[in-house]
Amino acid sequence: MLMKEIFASRALRMKASEIRELLKLLDQPGILSFAGGIPDPALFPAKAFATAFEQALSRGQASQSLQYSVSEGYPPLKEWIVDRMARLGITCTPDNILITSGSQQALDYLGKLFLSPGDTALVTGPTYLGALAAFNAYEPRYDQLSLEGNRTAESYQKGADAADSRVKFAYLSADFANPTGLTVSAEARARLLDLAEDLGCAVIEDSAYQDLRYEGEPVAPILAMELAQKGSLEDCRTVYCGSFSKTLSPGLRVGWVVAAKPVIAQMVLIKQAADLHSATVNQMAVNTVARQIFDSHVETVRSAYKARRDAMLAALERHMPPGVQWTRPEGGMFVWLTLPGGVDSAELLARSLETVKVAFVPGQAFFSDGSGANTLRLSFSVLDETDIEEGIARLARLISDGLSANAATRQQAAQMV
Repeated sequence: MLMKEIFASRALRMKASEIRELLKLLDQPGILSFAGGIPDPALFPAKAFATAFEQALSRGQASQSLQYSVSEGYPPLKEWIVDRMARLGITCTPDNILITSGSQQALDYLGKLFLSPGDTALVTGPTYLGALAAFNAYEPRYDQLSLEGNRTAESYQKGADAADSRVKFAYLSADFANPTGLTVSAEARARLLDLAEDLGCAVIEDSAYQDLRYEGEPVAPILAMELAQKGSLEDCRTVYCGSFSKTLSPGLRVGWVVAAKPVIAQMVLIKQAADLHSATVNQMAVNTVARQIFDSHVETVRSAYKARRDAMLAALERHMPPGVQWTRPEGGMFVWLTLPGGVDSAELLARSLETVKVAFVPGQAFFSDGSGANTLRLSFSVLDETDIEEGIARLARLISDGLSANAATRQQAAQMV
């Protein structure tokens, strides 16, 4: 196509989301899908939103809900978020908050704000592939963020220096991460803050799953820890990204950012140039529903997802063959599987869809360096316990048969030597 010849270089780094493509499989008959990390629509507070939208579109409010609005976000919703953040140990004002069209938009804006071509972004391996998609457009280089404390600031900086680069931020999902389901310990969060200070870089804390804890003790957000150290949000380098997508509704696309005022002010300029503001009527409806039922609804969601997580972990224990390992998350929506070396999860997915009708996400898409071919992500949020049991049993049989076939092939090869 002629037009491709004049695309910007950043366009070459944009790739289709494997998850978005896999979601198209949900409509195929007979597929048991562990692929999409999406909320169960049966748990959406539809009646509460119907009432909230009716109120927002009433004669008294339609002139506001259907009109252009301020880029910073609907003020009453920002006030609710201020109170919510205070409960997490983060004292802020409405001026420290920007409402975004989901936290995905926030990641795009932060990539635009911080990254010049060739700058370094530190990301975990694996990491949220939506973050990689957002950052890729700004042409960074990636270095793998170690949360075990076995890398020094000097080693990160040395790698950046060798590439004529500068480390701009460390990105991570600290609670029940997508894709692993794991939570970063308080000790590792403290080490990360020290690392960011040494490197002079920002920390982007993606907290989309923070409310979905099913067991264990909550860990303070990274921003709360830094704020306790420094005393003022204006001195903090952590940027907190929150979302209503996993609690109230993903389709309304309402998220938020909490950060020092200069960061928010610059992001407001980006938003003004991008879409002016997030949908006013959606913000008004979310504000109404959040004030009415947020805590009680989150408890309902937690109860349902905990039962499904437990069902998946129990099914994995019953059915998976030796050599397969998996995470045991305390919350969120995901379990991460590591298969024996030599197994390609993308090839496994093709066989799985053709034979046992089970979908999942191959793990390679979650690694900035293209590694992780023997890993995969399972989501337990949508299927009920019966389907989870059946789906894991089918997948385990396929993996077991594949491992047996590989072992037989290796044995035959050895005998021929």
